[in-house]
Amino acid sequence: MSVLIFIDSADGHVKKSSFEALTYGAQLAKQLGTSAEGLLPGNVSDDVAALGKYGVSKIHHAANEVFNHMDAQLYAKAIADAAAASNATVIVISNNVTGKAVAPRLSARMKAGLVSGAVGLPDTSNGFIVKKGVFSGKAFANMSINTAVKIIAISPNSFSTVAGDGVAEVVAFHPTVDAPKIKVTATNKVTGQVPLSEAELVVSGGRGLKGPENWGMIEELAGLLGAATACSRAVADAHWRPHHEHVGQTGGTITPNLYIAIGISGAIQHLAGVNRSKVIVVINKDPEAPFFKAADYGIVGDAFDVIPKMITEVKKLKGVA
Repeated sequence: MSVLIFIDSADGHVKKSSFEALTYGAQLAKQLGTSAEGLLPGNVSDDVAALGKYGVSKIHHAANEVFNHMDAQLYAKAIADAAAASNATVIVISNNVTGKAVAPRLSARMKAGLVSGAVGLPDTSNGFIVKKGVFSGKAFANMSINTAVKIIAISPNSFSTVAGDGVAEVVAFHPTVDAPKIKVTATNKVTGQVPLSEAELVVSGGRGLKGPENWGMIEELAGLLGAATACSRAVADAHWRPHHEHVGQTGGTITPNLYIAIGISGAIQHLAGVNRSKVIVVINKDPEAPFFKAADYGIVGDAFDVIPKMITEVKKLKGVA
């Protein structure tokens, strides 16, 4: 019996969300009195054995180029094979873009109960009960899993990463996989920016910026903070910003440590994509803007007055001319 953690990677590097999944899985294994093992599909340039510092004792590395591009069907098959090889009764995966595609397929393949968007360790005092966010993060539900194999997809940035001094045993893993049904012919990526899905700091703008020509101050503030940039749906629909920056119910869902919303009213559809942020700062000249009700900190003021002052102060703190 073991806990198996899926280790996600991109461009040859393990994703930050996987560090959280490893820590979560290791602590769950300790709670259950069993071992924690990881599955890493694809080729990476990182030190795989060093992932043991997050508490896993063994990592099954499927270093096959077929896994270098995300294919949910192939990943689900590999995880199922690894779970059988390690006699895993619990499988942990991050509820990121990859996890949302893989976990349901894995659940159907293994006939295993799945809780997605988990925000804490299970309560095993009377069954196996997992807490998760519901209604776009406005409430929580306790879900009971009764199947022999259980799958938990944890919400990114909901579980603190804990690193120690451990080193994992890395073993080659060769799952039987069919020829991919998906062929990647080209990959177009935005370069030189922090990916929204991995960003710990996000600076976001809305219609209060009045036009794309004013986005320079958003980018300058984000650059000084080492943050990613995002926007509201109205901004993306108006083609002021690319659609991959749109966050909200119909866009991306993010969970940064700090989310700065500038000139965004905070409609419920936008909040659904950002309300899991640890700290929300709202800057809006309308004191009645709904976003202030969800904010940890708020500034009532015109963005064109506030942001330049923020940029000046950040430059002073960083010693930038």
